[in-house]
Amino acid sequence: MGSGIAQVAALGAWDVTLIDSDPRALERAEAAIGDSLDKFVAKAELEPDDAQAARRRIAPTTDLEQAAEADIVVEAVFERLNVKQEVFGRLSAICGPETVLATNTSAIPITEIAAAATHPERVVGTHFFSPVPMMRLCELVRGLHTSDTALERARSFAESTGKTCVVVNRDVAGFATTRLICAFINEAARLVEDGVISAEDLDTACRLGFGHPMGPLATADLTGVDVITHATENIYDDTADPKFFPPALLRRMAAAGELGRKSGKGFFSYE
Repeated sequence: MGSGIAQVAALGAWDVTLIDSDPRALERAEAAIGDSLDKFVAKAELEPDDAQAARRRIAPTTDLEQAAEADIVVEAVFERLNVKQEVFGRLSAICGPETVLATNTSAIPITEIAAAATHPERVVGTHFFSPVPMMRLCELVRGLHTSDTALERARSFAESTGKTCVVVNRDVAGFATTRLICAFINEAARLVEDGVISAEDLDTACRLGFGHPMGPLATADLTGVDVITHATENIYDDTADPKFFPPALLRRMAAAGELGRKSGKGFFSYE
């Protein structure tokens, strides 16, 4: 997700500092950005000069201190509250009070993440969708203390990257879109787990019957079975609503490393 956000920001004429503690992750991110830009050029959806300019705007580093002068920081670390709170605590010490601190979480309440930050009014949710260069939506989420200024600056940033924004005004776990897709994927997984229908036929039914471009199980594979499982667990922990408790099939697949496209196998197999 981080590389995709960096790519669309660079194409939106932002100077981007791409930060990761792992140099190998930065190398993978740079390669992924390059491949993605090349595909857009090959499809004549992007001029070669614009692709090269975007590449030049991205500066990779392992030094979080490089975020000190940023106008907006978009965090896209692992979907665990303690990990995100650690990052936001460090960013609060590095960045000035006017820097907008945005989190790309898909399910964790923004207020809980902002609790680790000084000036929690500048913390806002910017939920981009994967793959970021292709998906047009950004879900903006207000935490309990998010200011109008922070929300509008986040909106301006997201729109400058070509995204259409929707605003979630109440900070509930899973916001709007993740609550919907998690409930959908959970029920789809239960139907497959109980032998009611095959994964292939279930996704075919959703594509042809509902007009969805992708079935819920293929969506889980694209997002990551582990990511979906963690998201449903986060929503369940916050709401105690049984429809969000991840079925055994999801939890076993995540434990077995059958994570979808990124591992080569999930509900479906990938080359």
